[in-house]
Amino acid sequence: METAIITGSDSGIGKAAAVALARRGFNIGLTVHEDTRGVQQTAREVELHGVRAVVATLDLDDPTSVQPALAALIDELGGSLRIFVNNAGIGASTPFLETPIEEFRHVLEVDLVGAFLGAQVAARRMVEQGNGGVIVNVTSIHEQVPLRGSSAYCAAKGGLGLLTKVMALELAEHGIRVNSVAPGEIATPMNDAEDVDPHSLDRPSIPAGRPGDAREVAELIAFLCTDAAAYATGSSFVMDGGLTLTAAEQDTPGD
Repeated sequence: METAIITGSDSGIGKAAAVALARRGFNIGLTVHEDTRGVQQTAREVELHGVRAVVATLDLDDPTSVQPALAALIDELGGSLRIFVNNAGIGASTPFLETPIEEFRHVLEVDLVGAFLGAQVAARRMVEQGNGGVIVNVTSIHEQVPLRGSSAYCAAKGGLGLLTKVMALELAEHGIRVNSVAPGEIATPMNDAEDVDPHSLDRPSIPAGRPGDAREVAELIAFLCTDAAAYATGSSFVMDGGLTLTAAEQDTPGD
C-alpha cells in the first residue's frame, strides 16, 4: 500500500487532507508540533478508512531535526513514499515597521526553511525509489497578493511559491510532480474559525460570500496527487472563493 505524509495534520487543512488521502487508500504519516490531542483525533479518523496512521513530532523551527524526523517517519511507514504534503505553517500579524527580526526569522524558518527541508528529504527518498511521486506545498493567496501587517508571512509564502516552481523544474526528470495550493480565507484554527460551518459566515468582500471549508482544499490537494492530474506540475492552484478577482472591480485612476 502506498503512503502519504501530511505535515501539520492536527487540524484544519492538514487534518482534512490526511482524511481525504486515507479515503483513497493511502497509509498516512501525520506530523504535529504541540497539539497531540488534535493529531490523535486525526489518526483515529484516518484509521476508520482501513489504513495505517503513524504520528511523529516535528519542530520546523529546529532545522537540524526536521529531516531526521521525517526520514524516520518514512521508514516507520515502510520506507516508501508516494505523496508529501507540506502543510505545516504559522502566521504573524505585525506591521512592517514594528516587526522584530526574531519574529521575521521565526516565520521564515517554519513556513519556508522548514518546508524546504521537508520537501527535500521527501524528494530524495522518491528519487531513490525510482518510481516518481507528488509533492504539494500549501501556500496561500498571499503567495501572490500582499497583506498588510503580514510581511514575514507573505515573504515566506511567496518564497515557497517560487520554490515550488524550481522544484518542479528540477524534479520532473525523476517523475516527481510539484505544485502549490493557495487557499484564501478558510475556516480553520489559524483564522479563529475551527469547527465553524463556513456557510454560516457572511463575507461580502468574497464573491462566493463565505470562507472556504478545509475539506474543499483537501479535495483539491487529493486531486493533484492522482494520475488524473499527471500533466500538472509547477503550478499554483488558487482556491479563494474569487477573492483575488475583486481587484478588477476597484475604481481605476481617472474614473
